[in-house]
Amino acid sequence: MDKTEFIRANTAIMAPPHVPEIRLHLADEAHDLWHRTEEELQAIGLEPPFWAFAWAGGQGLARYVLDHPDRVKDRRVVDFASGSGLVAIAAARAGAAAVTANDIDPFCETAVGLNAGLNGVAIAYDGRDLVGDTALDADVVLAGDVFFDREMSAAVVPWFEMLAARGTAVLVGDPGRSYLPRERLFPLAAYEVPVTRALEDAEVKKTSVWRFA
Repeated sequence: MDKTEFIRANTAIMAPPHVPEIRLHLADEAHDLWHRTEEELQAIGLEPPFWAFAWAGGQGLARYVLDHPDRVKDRRVVDFASGSGLVAIAAARAGAAAVTANDIDPFCETAVGLNAGLNGVAIAYDGRDLVGDTALDADVVLAGDVFFDREMSAAVVPWFEMLAARGTAVLVGDPGRSYLPRERLFPLAAYEVPVTRALEDAEVKKTSVWRFA
């Protein structure tokens, strides 16, 4: 499967509503990709296409980075579980010295590359599972929508604790998902983010940005 052709055929170039200055290849109700079940996607060798949607936590975190460029300016940034690359693109636009998008879904590398090109920014890509990496070369780690299930959260929390303890700034964007470790987070900002009801069971999600403490 040609990933570039697949993405272009199943998405349109759109601006996330809360970050209108950034354009992405996104799927919506008009696209076949939106309507396919997980079983149908697996049948064609595709994981759930998180890279095709602008999730609430990512939109909030991207908005925060653009509005507070001092958080990333001249710093080495890793966008963890990058998906579409929205947050990574925001960091590059805000003046980060270097930005790496990280995701284990092989489609994300192509999606991030296409989206970076749309926005005229340079973003490196790392497809490894970085959770637990004690030698991560980053001043800032950005993480949008990563606390969506128990297993993921159990793996990520101790890693973020380790990174924060050594001085890496870990910024989290999340609309209050079930496994968000609020007791470890310091609030930085809150937004009302327009979302798609079919994805989030709401039209607007209150989304917060936190620093992992």
